[in-house]
Amino acid sequence: MTPLPNIALVVGASRGVGAAIARRLLKNPSTRVYCAARQGEHAPGIRSLVNEFGDRAIPLSMNLERADTIETAIAAIKQQDDQLDWVINTVGLLHDGLLQPERRLADVDPGNVLRVFTVNSVGPLLLVRYVADLLPRQTPCVVATLSARVGSISDNRLGGWYSYRASKAAQNMLTKTMSIELRRRYKKIRCVALHPGTVATDLSEPFRGGVAKEQLFDADTSARHLTNVLENLNDEDNGKFFAWDGQEIPW
Repeated sequence: MTPLPNIALVVGASRGVGAAIARRLLKNPSTRVYCAARQGEHAPGIRSLVNEFGDRAIPLSMNLERADTIETAIAAIKQQDDQLDWVINTVGLLHDGLLQPERRLADVDPGNVLRVFTVNSVGPLLLVRYVADLLPRQTPCVVATLSARVGSISDNRLGGWYSYRASKAAQNMLTKTMSIELRRRYKKIRCVALHPGTVATDLSEPFRGGVAKEQLFDADTSARHLTNVLENLNDEDNGKFFAWDGQEIPW
């Protein structure tokens, strides 16, 4: 089991699953949460968290496409705290304006591929690079990132979505690799990838027409499932990939 954090960092806390996870953690009166998003304190979702939970919700500006903003945000945390118990990244890019998941090879655009990899793979890697020395060495801690089942190579039966699938597979490999290095220093770390299921957010909106009602979660339900998974992690779960229901997903 993993205790709820005293201090957590949630990246992507301005909306969707990230905001719901931050809110769920903040409902524990002894938890403070650094709430990171591109707009920081100007993001309506983060302002809402501050209004609801006061100074236990701490706004941060961070853009996973820009390494300098990640480093600056973590430096700001270090000015106030010397430890983070949970670090959760919920940011992901599937579509954005003209960028859409590819249905065939002819749709592949190199610029779009690089951007998707920057957000989904490189950004989470750099986040952990800068935040690692804030993790506790002897007590249970969590480093979790939202991946996707479509990043499982062995589960790929439909093809398509080249950039997103590959970036999530890369994210999974990076998570596994980080978990090995981090365990050498942090004896009770749980560094994991999570599949949230299909959640009714902007990310999934154009692609959930065929999803059964009982398989489509709202953000609050998804946050409840995911935090339950994290609370039930043990030492041996470090470096694994879990679905929202706690079932392990093959790489």
